[in-house]
Amino acid sequence: MNANNVKVRRATLSDVAQILEMIQELADFENMSDGPKLKAADLIRDGNLDGSSNNQLFYSFVAEYNDNENQLKLVGYSISYFSYSTWQGKSYFLEDIYVKPDYRKLGVGKKLFTTNVKFALDEHCSRFDFHVLSWNPAKTFYESLGATNLTALEGWEFFRLPQTKMEQLVANM
Repeated sequence: MNANNVKVRRATLSDVAQILEMIQELADFENMSDGPKLKAADLIRDGNLDGSSNNQLFYSFVAEYNDNENQLKLVGYSISYFSYSTWQGKSYFLEDIYVKPDYRKLGVGKKLFTTNVKFALDEHCSRFDFHVLSWNPAKTFYESLGATNLTALEGWEFFRLPQTKMEQLVANM
């Protein structure tokens, strides 16, 4: 197996079931097995994977491995979206990137990552942001590609309001 047998392409409607499986695999890897609540319909609608909307909320790429018998299988995925910086303008946020364990350390992750970076540049983004769990060994990989850990460098902390807290806050308005 090598990265020469891997092609990265935009995700399509026919990839949804396998992407959902890999989302769960990533959640399991991150010790958050109960995290994913998405359904196929959510991915199809929000990624406009059926072409029925003008409102695409995220972009997804898949890494497709072609074995020697021309059998294609998805071995990785990414989900990203545009965001906006008041300091630098249009930016791109990598929400998820995942490569199946048997295909790691073969260059698949780098192909998937750099495809996203190229897409961001082609879309005139000024920066490419993502977050990584503190214990994830992939931090070394990202740093080797030139990424900067803003937590260490600038002291930025990442906060979140989950839907239940959002609803509580609005109810008290």
